[in-house]
Amino acid sequence: MFTQDTIVENILVCLREMVPLSEHVGPDSEMVNDLGLESVKMMDLLMKLEDEYDISIPINILMDVRTPRQLASSLVVYMGKSHGAV
Repeated sequence: MFTQDTIVENILVCLREMVPLSEHVGPDSEMVNDLGLESVKMMDLLMKLEDEYDISIPINILMDVRTPRQLASSLVVYMGKSHGAV
C-alpha cells in the first residue's frame, strides 16, 4: 500500500534525477516555474511513475498539478479509484 508521503518521496527522487539543480527540488516546488520542466520532461516523469507503480496514468492528471505534492495527491485519488484503497 502506498501513502501520499511515499508517493511524494518517489516523485522527488525522480525529479532529482531529472533536474540539474536538484537541491532546489522540494514537495512544494513548482515543476514548471521553479524546476523548468517542459512537457517532454513531464511525460518522462509520468512514465517513470507508471513503471514504479505499474499503472497507466492519464495525461489529464497534469491539468491542475503544479507541485510534486499536488501530483502525489492526484495519484492517490486516481489509484484509489482505479485500484481500490491506496
